[in-house]
Amino acid sequence: MYEIIKAIAEPNRLSILKMVRTREMSAGQIAESFGSITRPAVSQHLGVLKKAGLLTEKREGTSRLYKARPEGFASLKEFLEEFWEPRLQKLKTVVENENNEK
Repeated sequence: MYEIIKAIAEPNRLSILKMVRTREMSAGQIAESFGSITRPAVSQHLGVLKKAGLLTEKREGTSRLYKARPEGFASLKEFLEEFWEPRLQKLKTVVENENNEK
């Protein structure tokens, strides 16, 4: 989970994840989207995201295509749900009680 948090804490990596959330993109396409980041830097960011399990990489000819891997967020999601689930249950109980009183 810490690797995921570390990976998404960097703004450029978060931007990359948003770009490849719904479609595959090559490293070159991703690099072109950034004006101030070099291709080697983009490759490093892709490596960090891939190592954290947040990207899939598919070879197509000489290109590598990247796409977000939503299941890679599972451990972080579970961790966050531990905080939200009890509060959401309390909120549900309060709302149901208010509806029953009317």
